[in-house]
Amino acid sequence: MAESWTERRTIPINETRQAASSRDVRATQRRSVDRVCGQVMAGLAGGAVLLVAAIVIALLARAWPIVCAQPLEELLLGRTWRPLQGAFGFWPFIVGTLWVTTLAMVIAVPLCMLCAIYLAEYAPSVMQRAVRPLVDLLAGIPSVVYGLWGVMTLVPLIREHVGPWIDRRVGHVPFFSTAANPSGYGVLASGIVLAVMVFPIIVSVMEEVLRSVPDGLREATLALGVTRWIMVRQVLLRRVRPGIVAAVVLGFSRAFGETMAVLMVVG
Repeated sequence: MAESWTERRTIPINETRQAASSRDVRATQRRSVDRVCGQVMAGLAGGAVLLVAAIVIALLARAWPIVCAQPLEELLLGRTWRPLQGAFGFWPFIVGTLWVTTLAMVIAVPLCMLCAIYLAEYAPSVMQRAVRPLVDLLAGIPSVVYGLWGVMTLVPLIREHVGPWIDRRVGHVPFFSTAANPSGYGVLASGIVLAVMVFPIIVSVMEEVLRSVPDGLREATLALGVTRWIMVRQVLLRRVRPGIVAAVVLGFSRAFGETMAVLMVVG
């Protein structure tokens, strides 16, 4: 009788020890996998940092003879670009980039904000499901396609309609006069093309930021008897102001680094 009781007691103890041992083995394997994955991700992150450092070092090494030959002030503020003659004036490129990018953001930011507000707060679900894939599709179109659209559609429109209309209304102001460049190519065409290019990025980020606001905040505001537009303007936009700034910065970065489409329509 005692032997049978001892056997019955020993079997569960052995099973418990085996289960604990298998759990320890699995835990050790998981820790090893986590350690290896962490080391791999750290290596990839370090590789990205080293890649940026290598690019900077390569650019400095190639540009160092020019920096030594000409003062930095002359390089940044020079207006003559003749590389074969040793003249490297970056001022026209700097001013042109800032001008086109600023115009693009002035056009894009108000339209993108209104579109994001409509999609997040006013549009029915059918409209949302139809518009979101189109916005994502715009983000995936190559820049050369936007450039071709600008050359084939936007430039003739500016040359034949927009430019003459601006000349009749405010042509006496030198900044708006198109007499010196009636071809349609220029800063206006480039700014509109860049505004269209950054449109999907800014709209997507702003819409997601607006949707992150809790519904309870909307319901509490509407319960006070205010209109939906006052709720959006006074509550939601103040709540998501950092996200809106981030969306504008992302769009500005995309527009600031674009070259192909701008070269095709700037003239």
